[in-house]
Amino acid sequence: MIIQPKIRGFICTTAHPDGCAANVQDQISYVRSRPPLKNAPKNVLVIGSSTGYGLASRIVPAFGGGARTIGVFFEKPGTERKTGSAGWYNTAAFEAEAQKKGLYARSFNGDAFSNEMKVQVIDAIKEDLGQVDMVIYSLASPRRTDPTDGETYKSCLKPIGTTFTQKTVNTDKAEVELVTIEPATDEEIAHTTKVMGGEDWELWINALADAGVLADGARTIAYSYIGPELTFPVYTNGTIGRAKEHLEQSAVRLNEKFGSGTAWVSVNKALVTQASSAIPVVPLYISLLYKEMKERGNHEGCVEQIHRLFADRLGCSAIAVDEKGRIRIDDWEMQEDVQAAVAKLWEAVTTENLGEISDFAGYQSEFLRLFGFGISGIDYGAESDPVRATSAPES
Repeated sequence: MIIQPKIRGFICTTAHPDGCAANVQDQISYVRSRPPLKNAPKNVLVIGSSTGYGLASRIVPAFGGGARTIGVFFEKPGTERKTGSAGWYNTAAFEAEAQKKGLYARSFNGDAFSNEMKVQVIDAIKEDLGQVDMVIYSLASPRRTDPTDGETYKSCLKPIGTTFTQKTVNTDKAEVELVTIEPATDEEIAHTTKVMGGEDWELWINALADAGVLADGARTIAYSYIGPELTFPVYTNGTIGRAKEHLEQSAVRLNEKFGSGTAWVSVNKALVTQASSAIPVVPLYISLLYKEMKERGNHEGCVEQIHRLFADRLGCSAIAVDEKGRIRIDDWEMQEDVQAAVAKLWEAVTTENLGEISDFAGYQSEFLRLFGFGISGIDYGAESDPVRATSAPES
């Protein structure tokens, strides 16, 4: 079929398999252009491995350090009449390139929050790898069914305690407008923490350890974000921020149980991902941030960020952290001069000057790339087979 983008709000309902493959290949090429990773992990489990930071977290250790990887995700395969999700095509492309290089890569498609998925992955580790020495936790889901009580919880993006009004960009219309978000209820705060906090991260690590498949000295990293003060009400001080506090507390508990240096929270840069596109205010902030950082020559995408995490943080004998023990690879974003420049642009941005003083065009381009569109060298007018194979069962 001929595949074109179909965009609805912050979601693209189609994905191009050849474009996704090219996007994955670009990331692999970047990693292979860099020096080999020092102290690279040998066996890596990535929970939430099919897009964004999770995908990069599989690419970097595999093609930068020769790691054997297992990926877990929830994606839709393509059929003869309908495209699969971008994450499915990303995984198919990753596995194909890994096979060419003789790298072990196995994937699991399904509910990563479930006990059943944990059992399947543990059995695979026992069968194929013996143990894993690194676990990356990069899940971003709107809902979670707790395997203990069977209840399904839904997350929300809301401020806490007060109504929040701020500029945002209507990505469909390319218009700067105001958005007002009512404060979350106590139940919504609790539900968001259940979904986006560290509870499932702890369950995974405990399950791996109990099964004997977590190597001595293994490390685990979960991803977080802080961002600028202008987004604090809806993010850092909002429901998601409360969940991220729980994530940090989970790291403390894991370190107490398994030893200092086992669990880390990495605070990453604001980037165009399927998750960040859904957060009010953030797309406009990213558009302004991209312009400023590109002009300074220190803009990074997901794979550049994760490569720096592995090369300049995890590869060192002493990992640099902030006052709360978090790894900060958002350091270039949060430089005072960068934030001051973005804040000045924020005050000035309007619909009329959006294209001039921001990189909204870059934001739109990166959004399309997530789904395999707008990539050089791909003939989008040609027929493309939407059915692509991965090692994951098509659940």
